Amino acid sequence: MPSSIFSLLKDSISRDAVARTAKDHEGRFDPGGDEDPRESGYHDLVTDYYKLVTDFYEYGWGKSFHFAPRHTNESFKASLARHQHFIAHKLDLQPGMRVADLGCGVGGPMREIISFSGANVVGINISAYQLELARKYTDEAGLGHMAEFLECDFNDVDEPDGSFDAVFAIETTIHAPDLARVFSEARRLLSPGGCFATYEWCLTDRFDVNDPYHVQIKNDIELGTGTQDLRYKHEVDAAFGDAGFELLETRDLDEQTTPGIPWYQPLVGSGVSLSRFRSSSVGRQATYRSLRALEAIKVVPSGASEVARLLNIGAKALAEGGRLKIFTPMYFALARNPA
Repeated sequence: MPSSIFSLLKDSISRDAVARTAKDHEGRFDPGGDEDPRESGYHDLVTDYYKLVTDFYEYGWGKSFHFAPRHTNESFKASLARHQHFIAHKLDLQPGMRVADLGCGVGGPMREIISFSGANVVGINISAYQLELARKYTDEAGLGHMAEFLECDFNDVDEPDGSFDAVFAIETTIHAPDLARVFSEARRLLSPGGCFATYEWCLTDRFDVNDPYHVQIKNDIELGTGTQDLRYKHEVDAAFGDAGFELLETRDLDEQTTPGIPWYQPLVGSGVSLSRFRSSSVGRQATYRSLRALEAIKVVPSGASEVARLLNIGAKALAEGGRLKIFTPMYFALARNPA
C-alpha cells in the first residue's frame, strides 16, 4: 500500500502519461455525440482508470475497494470483512471449492474470503497493475497456495464451461457495458446448480430523472468512479433473467441494515479519526492541495492533482447520493445456474 503521498503513481503509469490519461478519462464522459465512448471503449476506460486511481484507493481506503453497512461501534475494517463474509456465507463456501472473483482488484476481499471459508479463489481482473499487487499481497499473507489470478476481461474468461463451484463480484460489474453479458459469462463458468452472488451499484426508486440535482449526482458518480451508466435495481434483476439464471434472493443492504454508521460516512468524516482522515472530505482536500504543491516542484507527476480532483468529484457525489437515498452500492443478489 502506498504509505505516503510521495509514492502515488510511482509504479502504475509512466510519469509523462498521467495528465494525458486523466484528460482522456474526463473526455470519455462528454455527453456530446450519438455513441457513448464509455461503451465502445470500455476496455481502455477501465484499464486507464485503474492505472490512475489504484494507488489513491489504497492510500485513502485500504486493500478492499468497496463499501459496507456498519454497526455502531464497529470498526471500518471489521465492517468490510463482515460484508465479505456475508457473500461467503450466502454461497456456502467450503474448503476445496474453486471460486471465481470477478474484478478482484488488489485482492483484499478474496484474501478475507479464503481465510474465512477455506475455499480456493481465482481472482479475475483486466488490470495488470492490480494483479501484480494482488499476487504480491496474497503471497505476503501466506495464501498464495489457495489463490490463482487471471488477467482477462470478466466478459470473456479464459476458463472452460463449469470450471467453478461458485462465483462472486463485489461492486465491479458497474464497469460492464452489458450487464446480461457478464452475468451470462458468470453462468457459463458455473457448474450446474452453482451460485453467483454480487453487490451492485444501483439507482433507487427515489432517483428522479427530472431533477437536475439528482442527474448531476449520477453523472459525477460515473465520472469520478469510471463506471458505465448507473442502473436501477429492476434492470439488474432483468439481466439475471436474460442470462438464464434462477434469481434466488435480492435485497438492498442499505435499506435493511439496522441503524448505525452510514456506508458513506468515511467519505464525509466526523470528529477526529486519524485512521480515516485520508478518505474524509477534509483529508481528500488536503491530499489535493499537497499534490498541487508537489507537482510544482516535480516530486509527483504532472496530473496527479487532477486525478485527486476527479476522485473528489466522485466521492462527494457518492456521499450525497447516499444521503439522499437515491443511490446504493450494496444491492445484493444471489442467483443459481439451473443448467
